Amino acid sequence: MELKIPPLVWLLLTAALMWLAARTDIPALMPPAPFLALLALAAGIVVQAAGIWAFYQARTTANPLRPDHTAAIVEHGIFSRTRNPMYLGMVFQLAAWALWLGHSAAWLGLPLFITCLTLWQIRPEERILTEKFGRPYLDYCRRVRRWL
Repeated sequence: MELKIPPLVWLLLTAALMWLAARTDIPALMPPAPFLALLALAAGIVVQAAGIWAFYQARTTANPLRPDHTAAIVEHGIFSRTRNPMYLGMVFQLAAWALWLGHSAAWLGLPLFITCLTLWQIRPEERILTEKFGRPYLDYCRRVRRWL
């Protein structure tokens, strides 16, 4: 399954599972929080846009299914804080969805999403980038965390 399912599909599948979880008979334990949901959604969009902008500036691909087409290690901007801003932005968007749904069971989607993305997207990307860039990429990985 490595690099076969686009991250956007993982996001949508997780969001659907979160919606289903919020429809269960499990007590909600929390009310919907639309204002906080909008803030989290905005944060997710900003984080993703910063990552895409940094890729654009470096003239390298943002295609998550073709990390072998990467032309450069992007270390500036948001990439100096997280190695995966687009995926981190998706986590913020899922948090927004959980806040909007207002059900504690919906929050189970976040660790599921992070686990699936780490196993089948991020680690394969890191392996390919290590093969392509070697020591400079490994040094970058030591300096900057995968998520936050």
